[in-house]
Order: sequence, then C-alpha cells, then structure tokens
Amino acid sequence: MKILIQRVKEAAVKVDDNMIGQIGPGLLVFVGIHPQDTPKDIDYLVGKVLNLRLFPSEKSGFDHSILEEKKSILVVSQFTLYASCNKGRRPDFGEAAKPDQAKKLHELFVEKLKETGLNIAMGQFQADMQVSLVNDGPVTIMVESPS
Repeated sequence: MKILIQRVKEAAVKVDDNMIGQIGPGLLVFVGIHPQDTPKDIDYLVGKVLNLRLFPSEKSGFDHSILEEKKSILVVSQFTLYASCNKGRRPDFGEAAKPDQAKKLHELFVEKLKETGLNIAMGQFQADMQVSLVNDGPVTIMVESPS
C-alpha cells in the first residue's frame, strides 16, 4: 500500500462539478492499494498519517501530528500511485489492486481514520474526480507499508 500525504491549507474534491469533500487546514491523503495488501498495511499507514510530525511549532516546521493539531483529512483513492512507466509511453497499472479488493481496503482505511474523531472527508471511489489544493510548505511525503 502506498499513500501520498500533502500538508494543505485547504483541499477539495469534485465529481461532475459537485463538491463532495472539502477541508481547511490539514492533510490530503492519496491512497493506492496493492493486490497483496491486508488490514495490517492499513493499520501501519493509518498510524503514519495520524502520528507523523508534519505540522509546525514555534521552534520547527515538523513538531506536531494531525492528532495534536486536530486538523482535517481529505482521503482520495489513487490507483495511479502504482503506475509503472518502465516500458513504453503508456503507464501500466498492473500493480494496483482490482477495484473490488481496493474498495474494501480503502473503506477500512477511512473507517479507521474516522475512529479518531477528526473531521474526515472523502473523494468518490472509481470516480473521475477534480482535486484542488493549496499545498502548505510545500510538504509532500510518500509512505509505503513494509509488506
């Protein structure tokens, strides 16, 4: 499993020009699921999202976690995180999980984030989405589960 975390001043996602998810300051998290991912991968990456010190204090740019700051998270499914561009000119998405498997794990990821009580917004799985954001920093970090 791969996630791309962006610290944002604000972020939003639209489907067919309808706003379906929007946050102020917090994290935009793109989620890619691999066919071999399990709930252990979800637990590992939820822990990273919640506990990585990505927010500034007076002393440094990376002292506080999203839990400490009590900010919002926007989660967007992103199978293209598993694109391989090693051959030819067209990306190959063969390393991404099939939609049925990916949707279940994606929903579990979101469910575990919601258990924190933080404001969690979502994109729409398998939809053509328009994502807008104001990156804060910019801070953009890729994290992969160990398996």
